[in-house]
Amino acid sequence: MPATASTSDAALSAGTVHKRYGATVALGGVSLQVRRGECVALVGESGSGKSTLLRLFNRLVEPDAGEVRVDGRDVRTTDAVGLRRHVGYVPQEGGLLPHWRVLRNVALVPWLKREPQAEARAAAALERVGLPPASYGRRWPHQLSGGQRQRVAIARALAAEPRIILLDEPFGALDAITRGELQDAFLTLRRELHLTALLVTHDLHEAVRLADRIAVMRQGRIEQLADAEALRRAPATEYVAQLLRQAGVG
Repeated sequence: MPATASTSDAALSAGTVHKRYGATVALGGVSLQVRRGECVALVGESGSGKSTLLRLFNRLVEPDAGEVRVDGRDVRTTDAVGLRRHVGYVPQEGGLLPHWRVLRNVALVPWLKREPQAEARAAAALERVGLPPASYGRRWPHQLSGGQRQRVAIARALAAEPRIILLDEPFGALDAITRGELQDAFLTLRRELHLTALLVTHDLHEAVRLADRIAVMRQGRIEQLADAEALRRAPATEYVAQLLRQAGVG
């Protein structure tokens, strides 16, 4: 995978984006391009701007300045609701609707798009994440384990067959075994579906395992964007080097 991507061939592009929350600078002139079919992981300490940057791409956050594009289109010219139905999104802890059964949760976006085969798409998505709909489709979210709920959340993001998926710490609250299983499932799905993915994680080991490139963020800026080998070989700043040492990646 090339180390950089031009705006023209990027599925996701942010150009010199600024965002403040009151006196707090969440993003201070961040630029990022994610190639089609690539996975980029955003890593860094809490408050570094990772989730804010991710949420620019489905307009859950609006920038104060700068340009954000999805599939080459400026998101400011795109209806926010339509954009969110085009881009898959997996929030922390899944965000399933507790009063809807599993199959209906997964069918949400195809149903909103008025697709005639919404339930069939949902059933196929559940199969893809290892939850046979005959066994799990009629269950309520509270009847599932944490790992199963995250599988359902991923299935919901995939049911409308998006080309792009945004994941905000999707595996962070899981035990090590379940986390490893879901990472394996994610890698398989990316390969089979040729997905473009932007992943927020606190775990540098997870980023190394899942992503083609890693963006290390600090205080609203990207300190370095490179593949894992380049990070190990030549950390661009002392913060990147310290992060690698603390994680035992080196």
